Amino acid sequence: MPADSPPLDSLPFDTLAAALDILHRVYGHEAFRGRQAEIIDHVVKGGDALVLMPTGGGKSVCYQIPAMLRDGVGIVVSPLIALMQDQVAALQQMGVAAAVLNSSQSLDEMRAVEAQLRQGTLQLLYVAPERLLTPRFLDLLHTLKIALFAIDEAHCVSQWGHDFRPEYIQLSVLHQQFPDVPRIALTATADRETRAEIRTRLALEEAEVYLTSFDRPNIRYRVVERTDAKRQLLALIEGDYVGAAGIVYCQSRKKVDETAAWLATHKIKALPYHAGMDAETRRRNQERFLREDGIVMVATIAFGMGIDKPDVRFVAHLDLPSSIEAYYQETGRAGRDGAAADAWLAFGLADVVLLRRRIEESELSDQRKVVSRRKLDALLAFCEATTCRRVALLSYLGEESQPCGNCDICLEPGESWDASVPAQKLLSACWRTGQRFGVGHLVDVLRGEATDKVTRFGHEQLPVFGIGRDVDAQIWKSLARQLVSLGYLIVQSDQFNTLAVSETARPLLKGEATLMMRRPTVKMGRGNRPRRNGTAEATTAAALTRADVAPDLWDALRNRRRDLATAQNLPPYVIFHDATLLAIAQAKPQRLEDFLHIPGIGERKMKRYGADFLEVLAAFR
Repeated sequence: MPADSPPLDSLPFDTLAAALDILHRVYGHEAFRGRQAEIIDHVVKGGDALVLMPTGGGKSVCYQIPAMLRDGVGIVVSPLIALMQDQVAALQQMGVAAAVLNSSQSLDEMRAVEAQLRQGTLQLLYVAPERLLTPRFLDLLHTLKIALFAIDEAHCVSQWGHDFRPEYIQLSVLHQQFPDVPRIALTATADRETRAEIRTRLALEEAEVYLTSFDRPNIRYRVVERTDAKRQLLALIEGDYVGAAGIVYCQSRKKVDETAAWLATHKIKALPYHAGMDAETRRRNQERFLREDGIVMVATIAFGMGIDKPDVRFVAHLDLPSSIEAYYQETGRAGRDGAAADAWLAFGLADVVLLRRRIEESELSDQRKVVSRRKLDALLAFCEATTCRRVALLSYLGEESQPCGNCDICLEPGESWDASVPAQKLLSACWRTGQRFGVGHLVDVLRGEATDKVTRFGHEQLPVFGIGRDVDAQIWKSLARQLVSLGYLIVQSDQFNTLAVSETARPLLKGEATLMMRRPTVKMGRGNRPRRNGTAEATTAAALTRADVAPDLWDALRNRRRDLATAQNLPPYVIFHDATLLAIAQAKPQRLEDFLHIPGIGERKMKRYGADFLEVLAAFR
């Protein structure tokens, strides 16, 4: 892993001074984070770059500031209209000349933006790849002075991922037609294979790669065994996140609708989102999620890429995601403001069966099936981990780390146990019953339950009948799930989910291998509050919480922010993030100039909103 950042004085003074001036004057921050300064310097000098940085790590600054420092307009390729609009609105609030071109605009609006381009008055233009690749738009670009091309969400170029966008593959045309214009591709997640694919498909083989830490220390990772998913989810929300924004992911549209409706009956402001809904309802629900406080969005993976909402306090999975990359990206939508957040996953044997079956029954090539199996195995290893989850997650992403103190295993280590003998019993029961029954039947045999099915097949006569009476049925089912996850048991592709013993189980059956397991976690109540990773860079957002602010003052600040946002048809966080509001409440500025000492408030926002918030604060002195 590269060093976090070179000394700032190693950069040319003029570049550094100009970049820091913009950072303070426009963005309201005193210093760059991580490798931002190094990346900015490289791009300003005309170099190509591939930037891999976690969500909330400050990727946008890495191309926005170079676009302001170089001659011409920065062209930003972004895959989603909502994301483009929010980013442009945020830039305009800071006084940056930014605009967007997309299919939601009228012809007159598009002509006005094109006129600004020709006049050279724009610093940044956001555009979808579909529009950028049209001959007309490429011809227009050839008439302009272009500062740089930024390709956001660059993982969309990968055909291995669920966010694949065919148009991204064609973006190598930028290198062909504009060889002297620097290009910077950015993504929040990419394993080695995806990283190589980005470089090849975007013709970035010679680009400098900036790989920063993927760690999100403010996120608490928790994995629980699914027993009653909806009630477990409700316990999470009612325990820690009443009135907070969250995202709940489900695999099926039906489950999305049922979960959202069920949460609503328990007074949770929950909305559904999936591709089976009409476009207007989806748009309206997303709009509410972005603009209202405390909305819980229940969704399939159709929702999320490009969601810029900083105050999502939890991301919950009621089903197993497709891979660690998908899990990392989806959970990364929590806690973008740096404050404490939860990544909570409930899963069971049915998830493992479903995902394995999808791979085997898909029309993927044999090579892609091998890759998909490997990705699923890595995800299952993460879920079944007996040591720090963050270490396992970051290891998969190619990064070494230490136990974090902020995952369920670190916070509540639980009990590890030698499951070798019970595993042998379960494997033996599977073998002796003919490898044609599901987990429920095997548990009945092990526990000595003489059910109609057990007696019909004569399995009460087997030597394995009743040898597991001393083990709870739920423990047996958990063990079966873990044996499937580890590859000792195979789920056969038939409608009854029958189990078979794999060749890899032979050493375990013979007593030549041991199997250590962690006791299953089915806890439904309030979890421990997260502890900070001592090695993580502390931020104001992480240091302050709502508990540090008088409730009446907090409500008054949020209400003023909401009113200002509503008047401009903007999401409230475009005015100020929650972290900035907390800092205002803590510092209690008394003059306009005092706002410039609060992170996230530059000159434009100080002049535009300072008086409004001074008025709110005055009522509480």
